[in-house]
Formats: sequence, C-alpha cells, structure tokens
Amino acid sequence: MQRLLFQLIILWVSINYANCQTPVIPYGNCEATGQYYSIRGLKMYCEVYGNGKPLLMIHGNGGSISAFKNNIAYFANKYKVIALDSRSQGKSTDPADSLSFEMMADDEAALLDAMHIDSAFVLGWSDGGINALLLAMRHPGKVLKLSSTGANLWPDSTAIIPSLWRSDNERYAKRDLQKIKTPKEKNDWKLFLLDWFHPNIALADLRLIQCPSLIIGGDHDLIRVEHTVQIYQNIPNAYLWILPNSGHGTLSEYSAEFNQKVDDFFSASFHK
Repeated sequence: MQRLLFQLIILWVSINYANCQTPVIPYGNCEATGQYYSIRGLKMYCEVYGNGKPLLMIHGNGGSISAFKNNIAYFANKYKVIALDSRSQGKSTDPADSLSFEMMADDEAALLDAMHIDSAFVLGWSDGGINALLLAMRHPGKVLKLSSTGANLWPDSTAIIPSLWRSDNERYAKRDLQKIKTPKEKNDWKLFLLDWFHPNIALADLRLIQCPSLIIGGDHDLIRVEHTVQIYQNIPNAYLWILPNSGHGTLSEYSAEFNQKVDDFFSASFHK
C-alpha cells in the first residue's frame, strides 16, 4: 500500500513538472523508496523511482541524491531511476581513510549486481560524471549509454578554471592537519583530497568507452570548455553539448532543456 501511494505521488509530480511546481518528495531522504545495500565493505544508500529501463544517477563531490531534485520526477515517468549516495557522502557510510573514483565506479557496478540489474543508462554530474566515464571503462557491460556533465580527467588548471584551481591550492596549502579532529572534518578533508589528487585519466583511456556517450558542459563551467571538448573527441561514439549561458550546474540551471536532451539521447539510436 505504501509503495502504491508513493507511485501515485510520483505520477502527480510528473504531471505537474511542466508547470514548474515544487516537488513534494524529499529526494535523498525518502523512507518510502530508500534502501541500504551492503557492498564492498560499506552501506550504500539509494532510492528507486518509476519503472522502465534502469537509469543510474550519480551526484557530485560532497553531494547526495538531492542533487537530482529537478530531474528525478521527469525521468521516473519513463525509466527505473536509481539515485545513489556515493561512498562517504549523503547517507552512504565508508570507514576507509582513502577514496578514489575507481573505488566509486566499482561500487556502482556492485550496486547494480546487488539489485540484479545487468546494465543501465548512466547520468553523472561533476564527480559523478567522472564516475560515469570510469564505470563505462572498468565495467563496460554495465553501461548502455552514458551522459556526463561537468567532468574532468585530471586535477590541474588545464582542466579546471584558474580561479577555482588557485582557491583549492590555497586551501590545501593552509590546511593544518593537526586540527582535523571530528569524523565529519576527516571525511570532508578526504573528499577535498579526492578532487585535489584525482582523477588521473589519460585521453587514450577514453577509447575503452564503447557505449554511446553524451558529453555536456556549460560555456561558463568550472571545467574548461576546451577540456570538455577533449573528452568528447576521444570517446569513439560520442556527442557534445555545450549549454550557452550555463555554469557548472547544467542539470539544474536549465533542467527542462537538460532533461529533454538527455532523454532524447537515451531514447534515440546513436548516429555519429
């Protein structure tokens, strides 16, 4: 009965989406659909919405499922949306000291296995976009198509805009590790170091991605447009979409257009 009620709420949200009404579902904190999975030594939290072909959504650094609050209802009308909290973030626990994108990509593959899902469409934003690329590289059979927005391949000023790079550089230089005491402070620092030292993906490695890919960025993104173009150029079967007048939050700043474009990509045959 609870599940039926929840599906009715999803239907109501989908119907009213075009009118830009505020979703009533607390994405990232929805007891009706949330569930933990014990995989690879951690408890991973995810929420499932809708029915149809599986669509895995992966958020950015320090984020959670709620990052997709402007997207889930739209896609749940057509897909089985699987929105997850990556390890060390949201409600997903992680006792380890280290963190890497490769670890998270393997987590995502393990989550699909635990859910008895052979393969899925994948939508990743920011760090989640990096995860989407690595998931397709490390577990190609798991990804039907991928859409990656705001991803970078390496952590320097050739990939990231100089102002952000300088800010992170200052933060790293000034950090007094002796003052990191609480579990939250330690976790936050671990997440910062993830983006400071990672990813480290060679352009040639992108040729391992054989699935159709939609590479997205804003023309005022935190990631250099030139770098986003490089990603697109080195994936064998890829489209490129640069949103005008958009920053890093392409999926929220232009959610209606973003949802439609990604849906069209997932739905249509790929033509290079």
